[in-house]
Amino acid sequence: SFHWPDGRRAAVSLSFDDARLSQIDTGLALFRKLDVRVTFFVKSANIQERLAGWKQAVADGHEIGNHTVTHPCTGNYAFSLKNALEDYDLRKMAEQIDGANEQIRKMLGVTPKTFAYPCGQKFVGRGLDARSYVPLVAERFLVGRGYLDESANDPMVCDLSQAMGTPFDDMDFAQMKKVVDQAAHEGRWAIFVGHEIGQRGYQITDASALEALCNYLKDPANGMWLGAVEEIASYIQKQRAEHE
Repeated sequence: SFHWPDGRRAAVSLSFDDARLSQIDTGLALFRKLDVRVTFFVKSANIQERLAGWKQAVADGHEIGNHTVTHPCTGNYAFSLKNALEDYDLRKMAEQIDGANEQIRKMLGVTPKTFAYPCGQKFVGRGLDARSYVPLVAERFLVGRGYLDESANDPMVCDLSQAMGTPFDDMDFAQMKKVVDQAAHEGRWAIFVGHEIGQRGYQITDASALEALCNYLKDPANGMWLGAVEEIASYIQKQRAEHE
């Protein structure tokens, strides 16, 4: 059976997507104050606008993950109509992933070990030509994180290339704690997914709820392990190897 380190009941990772400006402008100071490491899944086309800030995020010990160059999603979303997964094939998607790794390496000096699927969507093409691009991610990364998923991850069962991600934008602390309590009850790994950091709203993780969550997760009395995505996935991988 699986055991989290030091008798912890569950693991939690905080992740933020797209390299939004508020992650730097509001998030960095908050995480420094709380002494918390998070995972930023960056759309590499967005790094330049806050380059010094992203370098600071690396210096502060945060994990940088890959979220592609231009964030292709289904063309059913108006914002990705001109960048639709339905019009992609595996080669074109590989270019998105490898291009982002290259830009992140060049600009920030780190190589991502984890990936987040834009919009949580894992396909390219349509109909009979549709393909899963999970294998591309599995070849290149320890973790591929989803979005809008309904559960935390069972550490012995989950496919790390399709780890479940739970949105926490627009949640208050009580709602966040409910997700954590469920994970603790089941001994699982919850990966929260946010976008902006500020006043609670659409695609905005509430800064004060986030602070309350971090304080809760860091209190040893609650028996939780708060760590970056790669850190927790590496532990899971090691535990699995020992169980084989």
